[in-house]
Amino acid sequence: MESRVREILAARSDLPADVTRLKGNSDLYAAGLSSFASVQIMLALEEAFDVEFPDSLLNRKTFQSIDAISAAVEGLVSGALVGE
Repeated sequence: MESRVREILAARSDLPADVTRLKGNSDLYAAGLSSFASVQIMLALEEAFDVEFPDSLLNRKTFQSIDAISAAVEGLVSGALVGE
């Protein structure tokens, strides 16, 4: 999951930092992630994993780090976050 999230971040985030060198818990906003880029990433993740982010996950915390994004997508894919 983490490697696929990193691929999407590299392709869609326009981060000035090298995504492959970021730690899983690195703050993506501190690394240069913009609000617009986070929306682009969300849309790419929805397409790649055939999921839809519920309103409860549309916040800065969900996209704060690679670990947070991976956990959210894993929850959506497994159905654990449906209806939240």
